[in-house]
Amino acid sequence: MALIKSISGIRGTIGGAAGDNLTPEDIVSCTAAFGAWLLLNRRQPKVVIGRDGRISGPMVSSLVANTLQALGIHVVDLGLSTTPTVEMAVVWEKAGAGIILTASHNPMEWNALKLLNDRGEFISAADGTAFLQLINEGKIQYATIENLGTYRTAEGYIGRHVDAILQLPLVDADAIRGKRFKVVVDAINSTGALAVPHLLNELGCEVILLNGEINGRFAHNPEPLPENLRDLSAAVLKEQAQLGIAVDPDVDRLALVCENGAMFGEEYTLVAVADYVLQHQPGNTVSNLSSSRALRDVTQRHGGEYYAAAVGEVNVVEKMKTVNAVIGGEGNGGVIVPALHYGRDALAGIALFLSHLAKAGLSMSELRGRYPNYAMIKDKIALTPAVDMEKLLQTLHEQYRHEECTTIDGLKIDFPDGWVHLRQSNTEPIIRIYAESTTESRARELVQMIRKNTSIA
Repeated sequence: MALIKSISGIRGTIGGAAGDNLTPEDIVSCTAAFGAWLLLNRRQPKVVIGRDGRISGPMVSSLVANTLQALGIHVVDLGLSTTPTVEMAVVWEKAGAGIILTASHNPMEWNALKLLNDRGEFISAADGTAFLQLINEGKIQYATIENLGTYRTAEGYIGRHVDAILQLPLVDADAIRGKRFKVVVDAINSTGALAVPHLLNELGCEVILLNGEINGRFAHNPEPLPENLRDLSAAVLKEQAQLGIAVDPDVDRLALVCENGAMFGEEYTLVAVADYVLQHQPGNTVSNLSSSRALRDVTQRHGGEYYAAAVGEVNVVEKMKTVNAVIGGEGNGGVIVPALHYGRDALAGIALFLSHLAKAGLSMSELRGRYPNYAMIKDKIALTPAVDMEKLLQTLHEQYRHEECTTIDGLKIDFPDGWVHLRQSNTEPIIRIYAESTTESRARELVQMIRKNTSIA
């Protein structure tokens, strides 16, 4: 059981003791602190909330909405929705903030409160620090009976989100409709079952839906990694579909399957979308330190500059704004399209990718063959109280001081033939070790090298 408090919100497992898990007390204290932060900063006293399909969603949503009302804050509840839809609805509603109730790729016993500012973007590090201080202080002033906040539900925002995507200049809906793609979608028993078929139907695709019942009982591990998408791969082959689509429970990550059942590679979702965008809109790109070098290669091929940011959407967005990137995101299948909004958006990624596929006139596997073929290993180990993370990183940095090292987020070591990145996860009590090279065997060697040279091997 676990509870993680960070600058972006609070995340944990349902049940157990308060302070160690995501219990009603923890949900209320987090929501109250965020509401207090909103009011202290004189933001519009209105918050948009929405949730994914988790079993705990209705309970968590009720606690959040009632706590906000008790603070005198007005609540607009989208109900079952997606993370990018809530982000856009904050702006459309002219709200002071947003709260998304989702633990993203975590298993069903987890839930979380993700906190947004009035631009529908994740709150900054400074705002997150102020929010955490208010949680720790616990001195919250609630509204009097005459000043309680209001509550209303709002429907139709997923449709409005899809309409906004279809209006993007680079989304060629006619080209996609002309191909009449057959697509298998794994909605992982969450709100992707509402949003992804809606978009694909608008684009004239034939949709075969897997795990479409929104019950929060995920049919498999909800992280869209190859080992979790075997049923999707088999269905693509069985149905003779042109591609398969998998999203995570809150629909901000996108993974693709080729017509031959092979994985397109979650790292290559952003690479392919960026390739398409840069063909029509030259410029710069950004991804995080744990993302593939392939984005750098594609960006440079189009004459742009590639930049790396610390892991975390807020860090990628900040860097994208600084360098005026035309496309960016994270190698976990998170695509950020500034022309739409500054947030990872699987729906936008789908529309742009299908535009690319339709206009290229290639199969999925042929398109994948156009890109550099790097191999990545994503390893993780449990983070225990016995591990001194700071000391561990310092020791490794000293050991590899003759290589190109980056320390803005854990430690990334760049070698001529690859890289390895070691960092503490923001979403789970684990240490992540990612490595990439031109061969899988070399990437594994890099991971094992780091494991061998630490006390956590």
